[in-house]
Amino acid sequence: MLEQLPVLSLLIWLPLLSGVLVLLGPGDKMLAWSQRFALLISLIVLVLCVWLFVEFDRTTAAFQFSEQARWIPSLNIEYKLGADGISLPLVMLTSLINLLVLFGATTSIRFRQTQFVAAVLLLTGAMNGVFLAQDSILFYVFWEAMLIPMFLMIGIWGGPNRIYATLKFFLYTFFGSIFMLVALIYMGRDAGSFAIDAMRQMPLSATEQSWIFWAFLIAFAVKIPMVPVHTWLPDAHVEAPTGGSVILAAIMLKMGGYGFLRFSLPITPDAAASFADILIILSLIAIVYIGFVALAQKDMKKLIAYSSIAHMGFVTLGSFIVLQLLNPDAQSMAMQGAMVQMISHGLISGALFFCIGVLYDRLHTRQISDFGGVVNSMPVFATLLMLFILANAGLPGTSGFVGEFFVIISSFQADWRIALFAALTLVLGAAYSLWFYKRVIFGKPANENIARLDDVNGREKTILIVLAIFIVTLGVYPQLLISVMQPSIEQLLDFAGNSKLGGG
Repeated sequence: MLEQLPVLSLLIWLPLLSGVLVLLGPGDKMLAWSQRFALLISLIVLVLCVWLFVEFDRTTAAFQFSEQARWIPSLNIEYKLGADGISLPLVMLTSLINLLVLFGATTSIRFRQTQFVAAVLLLTGAMNGVFLAQDSILFYVFWEAMLIPMFLMIGIWGGPNRIYATLKFFLYTFFGSIFMLVALIYMGRDAGSFAIDAMRQMPLSATEQSWIFWAFLIAFAVKIPMVPVHTWLPDAHVEAPTGGSVILAAIMLKMGGYGFLRFSLPITPDAAASFADILIILSLIAIVYIGFVALAQKDMKKLIAYSSIAHMGFVTLGSFIVLQLLNPDAQSMAMQGAMVQMISHGLISGALFFCIGVLYDRLHTRQISDFGGVVNSMPVFATLLMLFILANAGLPGTSGFVGEFFVIISSFQADWRIALFAALTLVLGAAYSLWFYKRVIFGKPANENIARLDDVNGREKTILIVLAIFIVTLGVYPQLLISVMQPSIEQLLDFAGNSKLGGG
């Protein structure tokens, strides 16, 4: 029966229209109904994703479950959707994380709960639209649309400095997107179509590729974020509510990495090769320098926020080191590492921000110095947090190890010095992760309230256990993910390795 349904459209418009319906409803007077309705919609979306994952053909790089309709015929802009091995895992991650955010929102959000539920639904639809759009203008519309609910999420339910953090987040990301739009319009005019596939096929001169590559770089580097345009992220995380931080770290940051894979590498392969050194250096700065910055943090959210920047450095390193590798197996491993790292970081960072939310709900502070001895009153929580901390440090057997290990091994074949700097994350990650755990979980309690803390309740335990299962499963059996990605990765490497010079 599902084969006859427009499943990809349902993944986008079911949560979007449901979010509008909740928003226009009676508000908190029907809070219980709104929450149950949102959870049902999110569960349906996740079930549809699981069906896509099961039915997905792992032998081809072609886009599957495609949908296409006329949208703006005068400009050759179409409503065009498709899923491949790069987009499908990210859609599944989006649907899972947002379902868990909704499940946990009843305890962490104290006012305007219905509007928060609507914001999460709207974000789910817009984010799925980004990953499934095969027309560049449709992609851009969803790319910008998702800023609105996140802007409101931080601005309404955020901390004391939420207005500053919200404006900084919006201005950084919107500013970068303008350059991307200009590049898309330029290519759409010359290609006669705004379809992403048409842009991949069109010839471009070296000068054209350079300008387009940098336009894309500004947009995607801000979203990841890369050094030096990373400063908005710690402020946004600190002020955002728990659910906002989880979505921001687990999903929204991945859109920058997805943009590099979907646009920069296949559309501007010659420019990407020319400027790969710059991207590799910036990635190493993020991995090493930001790792040291994380060590100095006193706020739990800021520590994990800087940790996210460092770990996302492996995504860009793996994506661009392929342009300096001659061995196809090494290229494939590097790209696999980048993709696995995106999914893994989404799970691990989401789990860590959920854990910080659990502590904040009890003591209403995020300062590391205000804790200590939590293991005595919250042993189950301490056990689960230990797993997430070790995964964040890259422990073998967890998903945090797989992506980083693949990127480090493949980088070694390009230049041992790159691999050496990248491998420092294993030391730095262990340092700031374990130091954070030691100060919060062990040691002398900072005050008498620590002894009276309640351990995780059933709702919190369910969320954390679900994430723990995925983190361990992908750590032990990464082939579950790689088998879906591999044909699309090989096709992407073909696009990135073939020159497009001779046109424009």
